[in-house]
Amino acid sequence: MSSPSHPDAAAMTQRFRRVAERVLDALLADAPEWALELGDTRGAARLSDHSVGADASRVALLADALGSLDEIDGDLIPEGDLVDLEILRSKVSADLWHLTELRPHTWNPLLHSPGGAVLALVERDVLPLPERLEALAARCAGLPDHLATARARLAEGPGMPRVHVETALAQLAGARELLTTDVPALAERDPGLRGRVGDAARTGLAAVEEHEAWLRARLDTATADPRLGERDFAAQLWYTLDSEVSPEALLVRAESDLLATEEAIAEAAAEYEGRPRRPGQVAEVLSGLAAGTATDADTVRPSCTRALEHLDARVRELGLVTVHDDPVRIIPMPRSRQGVSVAYCDAPGPLDPAARDQPTLVAVAPPPEDWPAERRASFFREYNGAMLRNLMVHEAVPGHALQLAHAARHDGGTRVRNVLWSGTFVEGWAVYTEELMARHGWNGGTGEASRREDLALRLVQLKMRLRVILNAILDVRLHTRGLTESEAIALLTERGHQEEGEAVGKWRRAQLTSAQLSTYYVGYAEVADLARDLSAARPGADARQVHDAMLAHGSPPPRHLRTLLGL
Repeated sequence: MSSPSHPDAAAMTQRFRRVAERVLDALLADAPEWALELGDTRGAARLSDHSVGADASRVALLADALGSLDEIDGDLIPEGDLVDLEILRSKVSADLWHLTELRPHTWNPLLHSPGGAVLALVERDVLPLPERLEALAARCAGLPDHLATARARLAEGPGMPRVHVETALAQLAGARELLTTDVPALAERDPGLRGRVGDAARTGLAAVEEHEAWLRARLDTATADPRLGERDFAAQLWYTLDSEVSPEALLVRAESDLLATEEAIAEAAAEYEGRPRRPGQVAEVLSGLAAGTATDADTVRPSCTRALEHLDARVRELGLVTVHDDPVRIIPMPRSRQGVSVAYCDAPGPLDPAARDQPTLVAVAPPPEDWPAERRASFFREYNGAMLRNLMVHEAVPGHALQLAHAARHDGGTRVRNVLWSGTFVEGWAVYTEELMARHGWNGGTGEASRREDLALRLVQLKMRLRVILNAILDVRLHTRGLTESEAIALLTERGHQEEGEAVGKWRRAQLTSAQLSTYYVGYAEVADLARDLSAARPGADARQVHDAMLAHGSPPPRHLRTLLGL
């Protein structure tokens, strides 16, 4: 890289920053729902256009963006800007590949689900109430055209997988609930706009019901295979991970780590039981732990709230990482977002000027009401009190909520790392903190009760470690090796000690989210290696200093974070 004093360096740096901001603005304007999630309200009244003509314009936009980025001389810009350049180039390239090669908008009805577009304006105070209601009315009124376009694109495509249609129908039920209950309730706060918003909500509701009927009529003919196949999965994995790992290498490494982790959980189970290792011991110990910390529909949220309060104090006490005072709140997962994962963390949009005043929401999904009684019971056995503690480590503190609070404080030469997050780093950090907390203990006391609680956390963390590894194995085998549902359920229940309901949900998720399940395993490996190497490179730094340094650069892919940390 050239010296900062090179006569062309300052000019090239300024040129790159102008180009980066122009590209970001174009991407945000093209995807108003995504922009609003990030806190950019300029398109709050619009919905994305997925028509054929819009696709052609989008291809031209992305090609122009790539051309502009390719004209930047990376040797003449600072290291941080060079990382931003590579992250932005990867984002634009991924979008172009999805649009022209994978084309999910022609076969995946979930990409057209309208619930998120409405929920974003209901759930958060992103605008003053009158402007928020005006935007909400405009989005609701735009649903007939939006969903008609969706049907046209899906009809022209290669066919829809049944699992995608089923999940889309479940989310549409959540959208109906929003339009009939939540939107009118919000409109009651402004009598002057109540009528307009109510009319728009009814228009939107009719459009949702028409779309729901259209999808339901095609459920029996939705026979497309959700598997991507070797070629498309390899590309999807590359764009998702931004890491030099092939599906084959990922599978070999994961299967090796699965054996090692099975040994580790066997040792932990023997220690917890106080007896020598024996066949079936892990399953029995985990089952006993679940029975001893049982939950139900009324206790899941309170258990998560108590765990969060404990973790906030425990992480501060241990001095593992700086804990900011940004509020975090546990909420039930809205129906319009159910059907993919059991929990998610939704931080305030980083582009929202008032983000610091808004809470990070950690949503936990109850089991679906239409599940049979035994499957609901299976869910509560899986998400017992001990498991919920580990879940809050991952989703809240010191996992996602804390990491995103640090990321929100990043102030770089461009907004690239404020807007574009690496799932590999975000999920990798959260899984890494599970191990970190298990190593330090839930209480860390010397008494027998504390020792048992610490061992329980270690057991469920190792069970989650098995899940993370199996996520990657399931991901690769499903999309490239013809894994069947029965084989997947057997793998997850027998070697992952998962309840049947959890295994069924994971099978569904693997079909819906190609490559995303691999971010946990690959991300953990890369983040853990990075933490080890940074500690070695800075022998005088304590845990807080090492972890704060890792969190000070937004949420970049781990390979770029290595560069930023001088590794």
